[in-house]
Amino acid sequence: MGKITKNIESKKTRYEVPETAEHRTELRDGIGSFVKSKALQPPLSMNRLSELAAEFVQNNHLNEELSEWIMVEINNQLWFDTVASIPYEKRILLLPVCLRNSGKCKADIDELGLLCNLCNTCNIPNIQTRAEELGMMSLVAEGFTSVIGLVKSGVAEAVIGISCLDSLEKAFPLLINNAVPGLAIPLNKAGCKDTTVDLDYVERLMSLKSEKESHLLDYDQLKSTLQQWFSKENLARLLSPLHDPTSLIMREWMSNDGKRWRPYLLASSYLAITGKTDIPEELQLSAIAIECFHKASLVHDDIQDEDDLRYNKETVNAAHGVPMAINVGDMYLGEGYRLLTQCGKIELLKVASEAHIALCKGQGMELEWCKQPHRISMEFVLDIFMHKTVPAFDVSLAMGVICANDDARLRKQLNDYSKALGIAYQLQDDIEDFETDTPLSTRPSAILAAICEAQPDDEFINTMLYSTDLKSFLNQAENKAFLNQAIKTVNGMVEEYRGQALQAVEEIKNVELKRLLFRVTKKILK
Repeated sequence: MGKITKNIESKKTRYEVPETAEHRTELRDGIGSFVKSKALQPPLSMNRLSELAAEFVQNNHLNEELSEWIMVEINNQLWFDTVASIPYEKRILLLPVCLRNSGKCKADIDELGLLCNLCNTCNIPNIQTRAEELGMMSLVAEGFTSVIGLVKSGVAEAVIGISCLDSLEKAFPLLINNAVPGLAIPLNKAGCKDTTVDLDYVERLMSLKSEKESHLLDYDQLKSTLQQWFSKENLARLLSPLHDPTSLIMREWMSNDGKRWRPYLLASSYLAITGKTDIPEELQLSAIAIECFHKASLVHDDIQDEDDLRYNKETVNAAHGVPMAINVGDMYLGEGYRLLTQCGKIELLKVASEAHIALCKGQGMELEWCKQPHRISMEFVLDIFMHKTVPAFDVSLAMGVICANDDARLRKQLNDYSKALGIAYQLQDDIEDFETDTPLSTRPSAILAAICEAQPDDEFINTMLYSTDLKSFLNQAENKAFLNQAIKTVNGMVEEYRGQALQAVEEIKNVELKRLLFRVTKKILK
């Protein structure tokens, strides 16, 4: 993370705001030229913003204690055009309580914030009146958490927040990780009362307006649309019109609750790339097809692992027997490919079949190892992840691009993103296996690989690999240290691959697609 985050931990570096209005204006102008020379598009990660701030400080021979202020201003420059294109009524202005005149203010403060009575003893009434003239919502409160909720709910699409660097230290990662189009205006001095801000800069940022008006993607509406796609009525319309036992079981399991990450990624990436609000039939068919492939892999995986429960519900093999479950899984595959043939794009079939083949290779590697467990390397485990987990993300995004415009360069960028995200996701999943009391069978995992690479004792490794309950064995007092060290190692790998995922997104020029991928990364990597 950047310096702002590091300061939370150490507090050794004191950060500052440029002392005079003239110096702040000069630096803002310089930061604007610096950002334009980089041809960057928002959002950027905390790490990247920190690197850019450090570069600007070094190039201009500035005090390092200005780095945090510069980091905020770089982020502002990145978001200017996006915020300018968002209607005023979809922006929210957040003002800090500390701007009031503490000695004369008679306003009440409740759980929602300060209720200004327009006494004009400070600048809050003037700023709020200007916001009202523009049609912008405003709120006098501490912290960005409630505002993030307004953005997620669709009430607001952009945030303009005035705050001290102390508060921004906590709020800034919230804005970045949620990819919120936001402009942060640091107060001119620290302290919790009687602070000041550059009013001309506030006016400039509040008044930003572009001839091009845009609305951000409504993710909640998309989730509602997906629910409709997977309703029993819609599936009966689109799937083969059969009423045999296999078809009835398949449709029943298809309409059950689920996260539907793959259809969501496919549809949302298409909407972000095209900027359209209307969803063509081919996109719906592709989304249902990709869920068919996912369901097939789950059904077959449960059979191979002899699992009776998935998400606390009976598996198909437990409810209907192994032979029927095999048949249901095969029908999912057939339906998936049948739906894709109706889309008129042969490339959809190509990427789906390649992902299917990769999944089978990865599953085969895992099954073969499980027949006779032996010392395992991290390289081998990551290779399984590349085949089993990465394609699930990659094929969804690739199909979204194909339905949109089939941009080869963008597909390559999304492939790099999917590799890093898929590996990070599976690494995280391996860690979470040890966070519950549920017994754990032995399978290739990053935790096992980390222990194998750190522990030279072959006898210990064999005892571990052939234990009936891996989790119970590693939680024994004499083995707990090995487990904790492995979890620490894998946690570090999660952060490394998270960084790689965000780095892969950096070169993408489509702001809405970048916002989507930032949000997906935050949601998937907790």
